Amino acid sequence: MGDTQQTWNPAQRRIGVAVPVGALRGAGSIGVGEFPDLAEMAELCGKMDAGLLQLLPVNDTGYESSPYSALTVFALHPLYLKIGDLDELKPEASTGNPQAAQFQEKLRDLRDEFEGNARFPFQKLLRAKLELLREIYAAYQSAIRRRAENGSLGDWIAQNPWVKEYAVYRRLKEANGEKSWRDWPEYREAGTGVIEALWNDGGLRDKHLFWAWIQEALDGQFSKAAEKLAEKGIILEGDLPILINEDSCDVWAHPELFNQQLSAGAPPDMYSPDGQNWGFPTYNWEALAKTGYDWWRRRLKAAEKYYQAYRIDHVLGFFRIWAAAKGDYSSALGRFIPYVPLKQKDLAALGFDAARLRWLARPHIPTGELWNALRSQWGGPYQEGDIAAAADHALRSALNRIGEEELWLFKDGIAGEKDIAALRLHPAAERYLIQAWHNRLLVEYEPGSYTPAWYYRDSRAYVSLSPKEREELEALLEKRRRESEGIWEKEGKKLLAMLAGSSSMLPCAEDLGAVPDCVPKTLKQLKILGLRVVRWSRLWDEAGQPYIPFEDYPELSVCTPAVHDSSTLREWWEREADQEYFSGFAGFPSLPRRYNPGVARVLLQKTAAAASRFRVFQIQDLLHLSLKWYAEDPASERINVPGTVTEFNWTYRLPAAIGELGQDDDFVQGVRELAKISPQKKRKAKKPASGTVQKTD
Repeated sequence: MGDTQQTWNPAQRRIGVAVPVGALRGAGSIGVGEFPDLAEMAELCGKMDAGLLQLLPVNDTGYESSPYSALTVFALHPLYLKIGDLDELKPEASTGNPQAAQFQEKLRDLRDEFEGNARFPFQKLLRAKLELLREIYAAYQSAIRRRAENGSLGDWIAQNPWVKEYAVYRRLKEANGEKSWRDWPEYREAGTGVIEALWNDGGLRDKHLFWAWIQEALDGQFSKAAEKLAEKGIILEGDLPILINEDSCDVWAHPELFNQQLSAGAPPDMYSPDGQNWGFPTYNWEALAKTGYDWWRRRLKAAEKYYQAYRIDHVLGFFRIWAAAKGDYSSALGRFIPYVPLKQKDLAALGFDAARLRWLARPHIPTGELWNALRSQWGGPYQEGDIAAAADHALRSALNRIGEEELWLFKDGIAGEKDIAALRLHPAAERYLIQAWHNRLLVEYEPGSYTPAWYYRDSRAYVSLSPKEREELEALLEKRRRESEGIWEKEGKKLLAMLAGSSSMLPCAEDLGAVPDCVPKTLKQLKILGLRVVRWSRLWDEAGQPYIPFEDYPELSVCTPAVHDSSTLREWWEREADQEYFSGFAGFPSLPRRYNPGVARVLLQKTAAAASRFRVFQIQDLLHLSLKWYAEDPASERINVPGTVTEFNWTYRLPAAIGELGQDDDFVQGVRELAKISPQKKRKAKKPASGTVQKTD
């Protein structure tokens, strides 16, 4: 993007619009938003005085609709390619090719088939576009090959060497029925020599060039649209997920950079009591450090071609990542990495010998508890003989008895939830045993190294400890937590400083979740913007859990009323919010219970007055400033419902074309009003009354 990177003021206060590329309805798009449609969005943003446009990730995810499940961090998704803008279909290139008119007709047919959908059919549409692209490629293959051998495509490949391993990977994945590389009969182990040999194989040359040709076109279209936004002074903010799919080109080609025996996720919370297991490998930061973090630096340089700012997804993972064993579905027994472990000698010093250490670290199951669980969770009528048979099967398959006691341990061959599920026990027995698997105070993740289980205070072992033993153990755990936080702070500062110093883009952190004290401190030191989601920005430890006043949001932050994983502001208001409480907080105690443009204006304007540098709104929330765009069911306007895998997720589309939205004065003027709002001034602290203590941060 040349000098346009330096023409904007990163400290300027701005209103932003968040919208997935796929959601756009451009003048010539075919059933899904495409990169050239961003130029139309630039016009609309300019009309609304919105100074920032935020996107979801746009990397190739194959046939997986989640943009956070990428096949690579470098290649762009073919779904967003505007086929009609390909150089091969321009009049000067199509002259003399009898198929040119047929391609234009097929484009019209695709538009007729897909453009009327309220949400786009991800896989069906992608297959249709790739099929047409193959036909076009075949028709112009000789010319494309010449450009690769001695022309613009060859130059582009030389400037983007990652495309070689990507093209080889994509061709192999397709040849293997889109299976994970772990299930391929050959080439499961890749290396520079193997990839180069396959890329240079003359018999496979055209199959590889197909993917490089698509990426060159995507890069050109995205770059051109990004330039339009930059010319208008609009920041384009990208989204860089911290993690990468195990079934990806990057993990396949560079396995030494990843720990594939662990699965990243998030610890348990009120929304996910068993935690989140994302199925992505963690990073081998030691291996990355030896390369000078080359992979990350190249990733940032690739993104910098389009963006002036980027959202660091799950920034907590740069400080410490929550990781589960590969043998578990959930992450209830996960652990933070890095973490200063408890060692056997530490526990021995507290009086826990080998037998008692086993009691702390291995689940102990009473016979009667299994029987009671079967009776209460059977799920229908049963005979006592049915219970006996199911219990006997579970005991023989999964457990070993401790001597003559009515107490059992899991067999040594059981290493996780997946092993329990593989036994094909009665569903009630399986549910109970998986919960029992979690019932421990300590997790021994390596011989002699322990970490506390997330729910350790609820464990059978913890309840059995004497008050003195609990006090001493808690003191040791707190000591290890403080030591670990020191490591987290050092690690996070090092890695985020590397990111910030590797690019001219402005970093914005997604710092949601169980946030250690060192995170906001480090972000402030490095001048990285944090995230404030209004509904979750509360003083959770105080009585009544009051909302944090908008004027108290840090200037180094991005404020938003909703995100892609949450309900929209409208759905939240009508179905989730404590309306009376929030209305009082907003200063309008009589707000209607039914959402309407008046309610939208109040809530959006209050948010726009936050002290945050950027106030970013999902386009669905902004459209509610006009009655014209209200869907019958507010849930239909969501982008994603976490914890579900459906055709609904990630397929949201605007209710009308971008140009038509721009003609709606209620919508456009409403957003322009938001852009004019100055930050609300901080309220002066009241002088504490005599005999009271004023709470301070």
